[in-house]
Amino acid sequence: MYGYDQTASAGHGYPHGGQQYGYQGHQQTHHAHQSHQAHQGYAEPEPPPPYGQQPLYPEPAPPSLTEAVRAFTTGSMGAEEFQSVFSTSKVYCPRGETPGFLALHSTQQPVIPMFSTLKELRRYAGKESRYFVITGAEVLDLLPSGYGFVLDMEGEHRVVFDAKAVEEMVDFAMRHMYG
Repeated sequence: MYGYDQTASAGHGYPHGGQQYGYQGHQQTHHAHQSHQAHQGYAEPEPPPPYGQQPLYPEPAPPSLTEAVRAFTTGSMGAEEFQSVFSTSKVYCPRGETPGFLALHSTQQPVIPMFSTLKELRRYAGKESRYFVITGAEVLDLLPSGYGFVLDMEGEHRVVFDAKAVEEMVDFAMRHMYG
């Protein structure tokens, strides 16, 4: 009979005879079945997500901006691929008392310091520095004309984009978006 321990006699040692034994026997059989599955390496399959919510094989995650900066500066990532990562990544920008970018004018052309992580920004500007976070696409949209930017200025892999390079990045973004 299903659910009964076939090795013990019904009713021995349990009040109410076989009823209690049958219930516990069913639990024991069920648990034995589960432990046998676990022992064999089988697990209950997870139900699939509702259609359209998750891809069957998810796309690999894109590289982080820090990884993209490293790859771009070492030559293992091209400009277009870097810009694709940059456009969708968070960029940390130091800020002053008024809204807007802080610019460095001590360079040949004015540049805006930007950072791929909060840790990089803190290394440059200190623990208590004020900052804001925007995407790379927003940087290209909001950067004043004639300004370049430098990513991870104090980092091991620093990259500088002068004003001409920024213009080229904006042109590429426009062609990419609008054809």
